[in-house]
Amino acid sequence: MRIHKIRSMRRAAIAVVLAPALIAGCAPHAHKATTGPSDVRPKVKEAKVVQDPGGFTITQPVSVPADVRADYETAVRLLKEKRYEPGIALMLKVTEHVPDMAAAHIDLGIAYSRTGDLDHAEASLRKALELNPRHPVAYNELGLVQRRKGQFAQARASYEAALAQFADYHYAHRNLAILCDLYIGDTACALEHYEAYSRMVPDDAEVAQWIADLRDRKGQQEKP
Repeated sequence: MRIHKIRSMRRAAIAVVLAPALIAGCAPHAHKATTGPSDVRPKVKEAKVVQDPGGFTITQPVSVPADVRADYETAVRLLKEKRYEPGIALMLKVTEHVPDMAAAHIDLGIAYSRTGDLDHAEASLRKALELNPRHPVAYNELGLVQRRKGQFAQARASYEAALAQFADYHYAHRNLAILCDLYIGDTACALEHYEAYSRMVPDDAEVAQWIADLRDRKGQQEKP
């Protein structure tokens, strides 16, 4: 079983990198057939978000045939190598075989976003949220896509949804602060979330400078 762990890593602008399995993919019963009428699908097991020291862990039990699991791992490797065209094609093949694997849809969303295909990125991330409406990574990645599409109110709602699931999700704090600072002009929101991020990632000198600059601008605005 593989699990997705989020840790306090310095200077990361997005939630995750394309790494083997954003969500656990378990294959103890490869090619196991389901019983019952063909039009009845087994209930999808929602991914679980569990807080642990330094971050959180997300797991989702998914039955994955061995060959599909191998394709998934190959697709992840291709995407990490920025070989997006073959990586996306192979990841799409994975989602055809295992449509309930939220990890693959999130990986697709990130990959599409990096190629500039924002509509497909949003669709993939929304599919992941259909499978798991409480997935903080999917919300954070969706916020990034919506910000790039100029949908600032929607992006803010997505970041806030990520934080509602995991309040110490420092990437979401950073991304929300940037949105409020540079795109919405909400100084209070920006300062609140920059400071929240800085408390969790105190060695990020860049954000420390942004906080100082924002406080200085706020002070200038408040002068009579």
